[in-house]
Order: sequence, then structure tokens, then C-alpha cells
Amino acid sequence: MPVLSEDSGLHETLALLTSQLRPDSNHKEEMGFLRDVFSEKSLSYLMKVMEELQAASVHSEERELLQLLSTPHLRAMLVVHDTVAQKNFDPVLPPLPDNIDEDFDEESVKIVRLVKNKEPLGATIRRDEHSGAVVVARIMRGGAADRSGLVHVGDELREVNGITVLHKRPDEISQILAQSQGSITLKIIPATQEEDRLKESKVFMRALFHYNPREDRAIPCQEAGLPFQRRQVLEVVSQDDPTWWQAKRVGDTNLRAGLIPSKQFQERRLTYRRATGTMPSPQSLKKPPYDQPCDKETCDCEGYLKGHYVAGLRRSFRLGRRERLGSPQEGKMSAVAESLELLTYEEVARYQHQPSKQPRLVVLIGSLGARLHELKQKVVAENPQHFGVAVPHTTRPRKSHEKEGVEYHFVSKQAFEADIHHNKFLEYGEYKENLYGTSLDAIQAVMAKNKVCLVDVEPDALRQLRTSEFKPYVVFVKPATLEKRKMSPMSPACEDTAAPLDEEQQEMSASAAFLEQHYGHLVDAVLVREDLQSAYGQLRVLLERLSKDTYWVPISWVR
Repeated sequence: MPVLSEDSGLHETLALLTSQLRPDSNHKEEMGFLRDVFSEKSLSYLMKVMEELQAASVHSEERELLQLLSTPHLRAMLVVHDTVAQKNFDPVLPPLPDNIDEDFDEESVKIVRLVKNKEPLGATIRRDEHSGAVVVARIMRGGAADRSGLVHVGDELREVNGITVLHKRPDEISQILAQSQGSITLKIIPATQEEDRLKESKVFMRALFHYNPREDRAIPCQEAGLPFQRRQVLEVVSQDDPTWWQAKRVGDTNLRAGLIPSKQFQERRLTYRRATGTMPSPQSLKKPPYDQPCDKETCDCEGYLKGHYVAGLRRSFRLGRRERLGSPQEGKMSAVAESLELLTYEEVARYQHQPSKQPRLVVLIGSLGARLHELKQKVVAENPQHFGVAVPHTTRPRKSHEKEGVEYHFVSKQAFEADIHHNKFLEYGEYKENLYGTSLDAIQAVMAKNKVCLVDVEPDALRQLRTSEFKPYVVFVKPATLEKRKMSPMSPACEDTAAPLDEEQQEMSASAAFLEQHYGHLVDAVLVREDLQSAYGQLRVLLERLSKDTYWVPISWVR
């Protein structure tokens, strides 16, 4: 047998060991294994590399690497990694129970074991009216049952964790499922014809109402319901059930979908409530006054504010419009309000303004005390190259200092009434036997100059503006005095001593509450006005983001 010298390297040692391995009759299998191992080219190459590293001069970087690889902490971490990687963490399914009912064929019974933590199972059940069996009514998208792929709609449920459910009510069974933690074992008789897997559906809906499943007695399973707030965007993942959709809140980290009332079902409920008198009709509502653009002390009611011209709606026009009852415009708006009062969902899509497109229309609505005229004037005065206002129409005679198309568009009464007949006005009214109004053409003229047009309107006009042409961004402005009073901490002892609202504050409060309740679903942003400068700062931030950020808009605007 050759003798190894002290200078023999690792590679030479390995080669010598390989040559000396000769299988004998007693240990033929073991010796063959060792020979195969030592003959591996990868091992030979590794030994050669290590030998060269030991013989070569080691640089500082190589020395540091060798030291790091030799530290016990790193070696221990590698050992732990190898140990964990070799383990199998999949749940171990139990063997098929021996006590399966004899009246079932072995192939007709399915034992399903699902692993869940604190999340619901993600399935609802019902009792079949004809057979009395407890069957799976729906599978919630993204839930434990859906992810397993082992439970299907129509499957008959016989046992839960060994407890028979044949004579239990669905709510009792749901309670058993809810209280079970870890693994749940189900004995199921598969449906005769398994329904297709849930169809892919990605429809985004903006909710136009608040919903709390805990307060809904019609929902088949309150625990499976999805609560949401008005104007939240929902991703509807299944509309297979015409009464109860499955949806997720956009931005929510919960993978499991929840039940929400479908659009058709919610509309039927609202129609029933209106018919029975439990929900007021739009025509029965008494509207409080909204923001008035100027007052008698500072405005001459013909477009000048403290000596500066402000194009747009005036207080004189607003008063004239409210006093003029039964006009064609108001009749049309009442009909629109009546048809849109059943607020359920609005299908939406993401939209980002493109520089090649016209800017979006910015619409300001406000409760009493919002003073929109000052806010609009300051925005235009600070940047007249980027912002503009629509020049109104009037039938009154032009004054000597006025220019056509600057202060007003001066038209005859016949031409004005013809435009009313053709629905060209967004708002109009009469004051001192003269007609005033803002036309849609005047708004389009500002937008055609690639300027952001700002208008302040009564809220009913929003529905006429919500088109793909204008893509309005609606800002609701309300005074800060009401917000501060609502948010200020007050102990019960101080409640009785708080100063009561005066008549003006009561009107402001009623105006803001009415706007929020009946038009809040059309609002994109709420601005609380403390003073002109702070309100302008808030609005400027909103306007700067308008051309950069992505927004949810009605899907008809982007198709």
C-alpha cells in the first residue's frame, strides 16, 4: 500500500483512496458505495480547489471570506437551514375513518380536512327544501374552502369534526365551524354534478351607501358579510348569486371575499322602503339654502366683489332661481333626482389625466358659510394662465364699461329662452326681470383653452355635469366652525352648559348635513374652510394632484 507523505495534497489523497477501494465478497455493496462517492467529479474538483486555496497566497479579501465561513455562527445557521429545508410542513391528512356509514359506497363519501387559523372557513350552508339535507350554498372567493379546492357548491355536509349535523340548524352548524380552530375535518357527500369553479370576475364598484351586515336581517350569514362605507371602492369577484355578490375592499389585505347585497337586490329593498314610507321621497325633502356667492355689503350683484370682477354665479341669480318655481330646468332636475335616488353602486375604473387631453372640470359646492366666490376668485387670480371661470349669459342691457364676452355674454331674451329650451344652460334664473345663467358652452370654451375651469353650482347640477366630456372633480367646502364644534372633546358635565347654536349656525349646520347626506356620494374631496388662506392652500394641493394622481371614475368616462 502506497505511503502518503506530509506534502501530499487533498487531491492526491482522494485519488489514492479511490484506487485502494476494492470490493470484497463480504462488503461488496458498502465498498461500491464508497467508491462511487469518492469517484464523484464534483468532490474531486472541490478538493482540488481547497488544495489550491491552501497552497496559494491568500489576499485580505480571501482571508476575510475564509474567516467568515469558519465562524461557528455561520456554520450553525447553514446547518439549521439544511435541517429545516428537509422537513415537510404540509398538514398530514388523517386516515379514512373506519366508522363510515354502511349505506354509503366508499367512493360516495369524501373526508376533507382543512387547516384554518382565526379566519372563517369561507363557505355558507343552507338546508335543502326538498331533501332536508345541509348543503354548501356558496364558496367565498379567497377563503380556506376556496383555496383547498376540495369543497364545492352543492356538496352535502354530514359531519363536522365527528359531530353529525343532520338534525342541526344551519346557524348551529355555523357556530361549530366558527368555534373550531386549527384543522377541521368534514364528512361530505359530493354533489351529483359539481358546479363549475367560480368564474373569474373583476368588476370594481364604488359604494353609494353605508352597509353593515350585522344590521342586515336578510343576509344568509352575517359573519360572511363585508361591511363598507359610502364611496369605498369594492372589487366584485363573483356575481353568480343574483342576490348576494362576493366582494373585497380595494386596498384591503384580507384575501377572503365577503357577501354584499347585489345591485338589483338593494334597489328592490329601497323601492319597497319608499313605497311603504320608511324612506322619504326626494320630492318631500325640504332643501336648506346653500352657499351664497356674495352679500349686499360687499357685492353689487352684477359681478364685482370689492371692486374686482368675478365671473360666475351671483347671489342675485341664486335668489332669482329659488323664487322661480316650476321652471323647465327645475322640473328636469327633479325628474333626474327622482330617478337617481336609489343609491346602490356605480361601476368605476382607474383614470389618470393625460397631457394631451383637456383638463378635468373642477366643481365647487358648499354649505352656507363656505364663501366659494372668494375661494374661486383667489385660485384664478393666483394663476390666470392655468385656471379660468365660465363667463355667464344675461339679457340685461350692457353698461358702458362692459365688454361682450368679458363680464357677460349679452343676448336677447328670445335667444336666452331658446337656449333654455335646448338645455344649453347648467343653471339659470331671473332677477329684476332679467335672465342670468351659466351655459355648458361657456364651460367648454374655458376647457378648450387647456385651462382648468372652476364652477360653483347648486348640487342638483352635478348630475348634468357628470359626463365623460367634463369628468368633474367635485370639492365640497364647509365652514370650520361646525367641524370644530363636532370634533371638540366635551364631557357630559359640560354638554348642558355649551352655548347653543344661533340661528345662522343652525342654518349652516342644516345646510352642511343636507349636502353630506344627499350629495356626499358625488363628492371627491371635502375641504374644511377656516379662513381664505387655509382653504386656498388645501384646494391648491388638490388641484396640483389632479393632473398627476390616479383616480377612480365612472367606467363610462374611460370607455
